[in-house]
Amino acid sequence: MPVPLVDLGIQRDRIADEVAEGLARVLATTAFIGGPDVTAFEEEFAAFSGRAHCVGLGNGTDALEFALRAAGIGPGDGVALPANTFVATAEAVLRAGATPVLVDVDDEHLLMDPAALAEVAGGCRAVLPVHLFGQMAPMAAIREIADRHQLVVVEDAAQAQGATHHGIGIGGWGAAAGTSFYPGKNLGAYGDAGGITTDDAALARRVRMLAAHGSEVKYQHPVLGFNSRLDTVQAVVLRAKLRRLAEWNAERVAAADRYAALLADVPGVRLPGVAAGNEHVWHLYVVRVAQRDAVLAELNAAGIGAGIHYPVPVHHTGGLADAGYAHADFPVTVRAAGEILSLPLFPGITVAQQERVAEALTAAVAHRG
Repeated sequence: MPVPLVDLGIQRDRIADEVAEGLARVLATTAFIGGPDVTAFEEEFAAFSGRAHCVGLGNGTDALEFALRAAGIGPGDGVALPANTFVATAEAVLRAGATPVLVDVDDEHLLMDPAALAEVAGGCRAVLPVHLFGQMAPMAAIREIADRHQLVVVEDAAQAQGATHHGIGIGGWGAAAGTSFYPGKNLGAYGDAGGITTDDAALARRVRMLAAHGSEVKYQHPVLGFNSRLDTVQAVVLRAKLRRLAEWNAERVAAADRYAALLADVPGVRLPGVAAGNEHVWHLYVVRVAQRDAVLAELNAAGIGAGIHYPVPVHHTGGLADAGYAHADFPVTVRAAGEILSLPLFPGITVAQQERVAEALTAAVAHRG
C-alpha cells in the first residue's frame, strides 16, 4: 500500500464528533464571524504556548506581516531572515513595506546562523527567525545579537506549535510570533487560518485592529487596516485539535525516533538532529541525500509520498529578483536545497509504514552507490 507524505484523514476521524457538535453549535447560534469559539481558541492557544495573548487571523502570512507592522516595522527597515524558508516569510516583510535581508543557515540544523546574522545586524531594525521543521531557531543567541543591536524580534512559528527553546515557547523570545494553521501543520485547520502569540497587550491590540479594518469600534477606523479574521468554523476545528496536540506531537517524536533507529546505519543518508536546548515537535522529518531528485523519483514510483521542503531558496525566486543577491549566495542553503528530502511523518503513522519507507529509501540510495 502507498505511504502518504501526510495523512490528514486520521486526525479528521479522531475529532469528527467534536467538530460536528461544534459546527451544530455555530449554526444554531449563527455566530459565523467571531463569537465564543474564536475567543475560546485564542485563550486556549495562548495558554498552550505559554503566552498572555493570542490573536486569531485569516492565515499565517498575515500573522507575520501584522506582527511586524504592530511592532513598528515598515518602509526603510531592514529585516533579517534565513534564506532557507518558505517564500511567505519574505512576502510578509515586503508587504509590511520593509526590506528582506537574507542570511545563511547552519549546516547541521538548517536554522538561522547567528554568526551570519551578526554580520548584517547593524544594518537592520528587526530579525525574523524561522522555527523550521518542528524545532525553534537558536533564539538565545539570536536574542543576544538582537539586544546588542536593538533589533525587534518577530518569530516565524508556522512549523513549531508546541516547540520550545530552553523551555520557552513560541512568541516568548521577542515582540511576537506569527504562526500558520494551514491544514498540514502540527495544529492545522480545515482551510486557511493563522494567528500571533505575544506577551505584549498593546501589540496584540494593534494586530487585532489591523485584522479588523483598523477598527476596534464599528465604523471607527483610526488606522488603515485589513480583513483577516479567524473563521469561526476553523476555530471549532482548531479547538478540537488543540486538545490533542500534545498527544499528537508526542506521536511525531516517537515516529522521528523510530526513523532515527531504522536509518542509523544507512550509508548516504544524513539524519536530522535536535539543536541544543530545543524540544522538537517534528513537523517534518528531513534527511539529506546525494542525487536527491533521482532518489525522490524512485521513492514516489514505489508509492512512498516523500517531498521537498524547500527546493528553491528564497533568493532564487522571481519575487525577490530585484533584491540584488547572486545565485551562489548563501552556500549552505543552496547546497541543502539539492539534498533535503522530507519523509512521511504524521500522527498515526504505523511501524509498518515507517519500515517500508526506510527499506525503500535504503534501496534508492544504494542504487546510486
